[in-house]
Order: sequence, then structure tokens, then C-alpha cells
Amino acid sequence: MFSSNSSIKATPMSLASDKEANEENEFILSLPKERGFSSSPYLYLFQDFWCLPSRIQGVNNSQKHFHAKDNDVFLASFPKSGTTWLKALAFAIVNHQRFSSFDHHPLLSSNPHQLVSSLEFILSHDLHDQLLSLSNMSEPRVLGTHLPFSSLAESITKSSCKIIYICRNPFDTFVSLWEFVTKMKSVSSLEFTLEEAFENYCNGITVFGPWWRHMLGYWNESKTRPNKVLFLKYEDLKEDTVFHVKRIVEFLDSPIIQGGESSTVIENIVNLCRFEKMKDLEVNKSGYIDNIVEKKHFFRKGEIGDWINYFSPSMIEKLSKIVEEKLGGSGLSFKVHS
Repeated sequence: MFSSNSSIKATPMSLASDKEANEENEFILSLPKERGFSSSPYLYLFQDFWCLPSRIQGVNNSQKHFHAKDNDVFLASFPKSGTTWLKALAFAIVNHQRFSSFDHHPLLSSNPHQLVSSLEFILSHDLHDQLLSLSNMSEPRVLGTHLPFSSLAESITKSSCKIIYICRNPFDTFVSLWEFVTKMKSVSSLEFTLEEAFENYCNGITVFGPWWRHMLGYWNESKTRPNKVLFLKYEDLKEDTVFHVKRIVEFLDSPIIQGGESSTVIENIVNLCRFEKMKDLEVNKSGYIDNIVEKKHFFRKGEIGDWINYFSPSMIEKLSKIVEEKLGGSGLSFKVHS
């Protein structure tokens, strides 16, 4: 027990840590900001994308301290574009030799986000411990990110590691984002109406937005370096899952493709990661991810074209014009109906 005149002295390390925290806060406050339709009241314009203040340090740390390995696999996506499904599929593919039993697979007892961590999230706190944990991970490492291509660490873009990117038609992406954010443990998002959130979305003011710049960054890189970046669309994956899972297997040069039963293995992976199956697992029905959002909210409908139940004619017209303006001439297009 401390005596009445006891005091806790600040150590040089704690003082340095406090100084860094103050400098970080000052830096964040110096950035342009807008009301954010997110878990934070404001989004900050950082490296040409809109970022949560809690993620800025993680982005900086990933760029300064993370060292990619040549056999790493990075799963990149704009939020609410098929991230959970891609994490499940890639985890099963990359780790097939470790977990060859589909009856006792980690995906049956863990949420995909628990098996594939987001790099900018884990490096936003406990940096030393997280870097040590990353260095001790089983290889090949599978990691997720929502960062735009231009903000990835140089060790990722310049090494021989692989990047798989998934995106979704901008109409369904907005609806999925709206439904997800309004269910987060936050009151800031409740201050937004659907129409206000849509206005932000059309202006690119969403977490990791603008969405069109995010998509085009990876799209253009996949055209320049097809052996480095595999570009997937949620709609294509939904319509012919086996075909596109085989593309992933081939892109990663997985041992699965060399086996005599590759077709059976691929079909088993597809079945293991089916939306309906993952949604019905007890592990995905209760509990939270990072104490922010319930696991069940990562599995809503998984449909193409649900946006039609939310959009007014004027919203359809406005977003259609933006899609044409931002993506026209790029060669990137989307199917918006099932």
C-alpha cells in the first residue's frame, strides 16, 4: 500500500512515450477533417485517403517498421466488399497442408478476421510485441489490409509477396457499409441519416476512401503487374466461385494445383467457406471482433443487387453518374444486379 505522501515518478521511457503520443495527436489535429460516417466522429485526410484517427499510427508503423517476406500473401479490399469471404478462402488455400481436414478446420471454430489480422490495426498498438508476433508467424503469412495501394509499405510493393484484391459494385458496397456501421458500438454513426451517409460516400468521404481511387489503385497495378496483384470482383466470385478460387490457387502457385485431387480440394474449400455455412456456425453468431462489432454482423445477406431496396431514383442517377465519371475509360466495370 502506498503511504499518503507516496508518488509515482515518471520514467524516461514513459516521458518519451507521452511525448510521442502528444506529437501524434498534434499531427492528427493538423490534418483536414470531415464528419465521418464511421466509428469515429471525424475522419482525417491522411496520405490522400480518409482515415480513422485510431488507424493513423498503425499506417505509419506499417510503413516504417513492417518487413514483408517474399512468400507473404496480402488480402486487400475496400471495406464491405467481400473481405470476410476472401480471408476465409485464402486462409484455407494457403494453409491447406497444415489443415487438410475439412471436418476439424480452424474456420469451423474461429471467425476469419481472427485468423487473418489487419496489418494497420495490429500495428496501431503494442508495436514491439506485435512485430515480434508477426516475425514468429507460421509461413506463408496471410495478412489483411484496407489500405490504398499507394499507402502500402515499400517492403510489400517491392518484394515478391502476393496481393489479392477484392472489390464490389459501388451500389451494394454502400448499402453493406451503411448496415455495418450503424450496428457498431458507436453513437457517432447514428447521427447520420441514410441520405447524409450517401452524400459522404458520393464525395469519397468514407473510411479508406475515396472508394474509386482505392479500386483504381489496385486495378491499375493488377494490369501492370498481374503476377503481383490479382484483382477480384465480389460479383464474379459469387457467380462462379470454383473458377475464381482456382484462379487464386494458381496465382499463389499453391501445392493444391499440383495434386491429383485438386478439383476435389477446391470444391471442399468452396463448401467450407460458403456464406450460408459460415453464417450458421456458432462461432460467428456471438461474440465481438476487437470489442467493436459483433461477429454476426460480418454475415448479413451476401447478395448482389440488395441496393435496389435502399436507393431512390435520384440516388441511382447520382451514383451512376459518379461511377461513369470516376471509372469510365479505366476498363473497370461492375454487374449491379443478380
